[in-house]
Amino acid sequence: MSEKPVGLTDPPAGYADWLADLKGRIHSAQQRATLAVNRELVLLYWQIGRDILQRQAAQGWGAKVIERLALDLRAAFPEMKGFSPRNLKYMRAFAESWPDETFVQEVLAQLPWYHQLALLDKLPGPGTRKWYAAKAVEHNWSRNVLVMQIESRLLERTGAAVTNFPVTLPKPQSDLARESIKDPYRFDFLGLTGEAHEREVEHALVKHVTEFLLELGAGFAFVGRQVLLDVGGDEFFIDLLFYHLKLRCYVVIELKGGKFKPEHLGQLGFYLTAVDRQIKSEHDNPTIGLLLCKTKNKVVAEYALGDKSQPMGVAEYKLLESLPEELQTSLPSIEQIERELASGSSVSDGNEHVVAPEK
Repeated sequence: MSEKPVGLTDPPAGYADWLADLKGRIHSAQQRATLAVNRELVLLYWQIGRDILQRQAAQGWGAKVIERLALDLRAAFPEMKGFSPRNLKYMRAFAESWPDETFVQEVLAQLPWYHQLALLDKLPGPGTRKWYAAKAVEHNWSRNVLVMQIESRLLERTGAAVTNFPVTLPKPQSDLARESIKDPYRFDFLGLTGEAHEREVEHALVKHVTEFLLELGAGFAFVGRQVLLDVGGDEFFIDLLFYHLKLRCYVVIELKGGKFKPEHLGQLGFYLTAVDRQIKSEHDNPTIGLLLCKTKNKVVAEYALGDKSQPMGVAEYKLLESLPEELQTSLPSIEQIERELASGSSVSDGNEHVVAPEK
């Protein structure tokens, strides 16, 4: 046990609360200082890149000037990193890719430099870069999560599910609901192949709920697995139940291990009715249903949703392709992925609420 320093008495009443408040303010100040330093660094790099571009264009300076500039800057500022020829070329590419200084100041300056490099290296044009940059700022993604979202083609998957939201939900809720659902969902982080049964997939998703929530997207909170519904004395069980914090509604997710069939929506609609009558409060919006299946015929899904009055969507989920056992050993483990996401959340099979961390 540590001894109390000589001369110190017990703290007065209210001291502990004041100390906790001070710690929080100091932490916030540290964060603001870090963000301010990052903002100035990103703007400086953009300005250096712009100057290189302008001088090369106006005065005909060749690529050799970057080598010379790197040497001179490192000599002038030996304590600073970032003035290598390679990084100066990135600054030039950064300024060339983002000629609008206002956008750099208002959006990009909120992201660290290594985020900028990921946007430059992994995306082909300004349209997609702007979308991912805005999402990274909105959801506070780490660089690794940003790269993962780019490589999983999040932009192409967002809002691509077949839904009836435009005719079953009012605007702007219908637009937000559509943008909250993807197609397909990527569950390769589970380490399961296409032969896995739906109950195996369901169990693995709950076991690794942090990654599942990250794939679902910001706003989803986990409520429970195999949630019991007692309807007239008969028992029914919802595969997965979530609550969406932005949509202010429950989201029922049903997993089907095969191809989509129209009759699946009948069961989903029954669950939506039960949740609306038994769980939803008067302040919640109507419950949304999402049917996840291994494959679907898009036209069949559109027809099946055509006469449904409840908000529903149909999307596919993708597991790992079947691989020879010797190749599967080279895949990253769940533990490696979880360390990368650095979450630490855990759930049981009960009705717990777990909200996805925005990395």
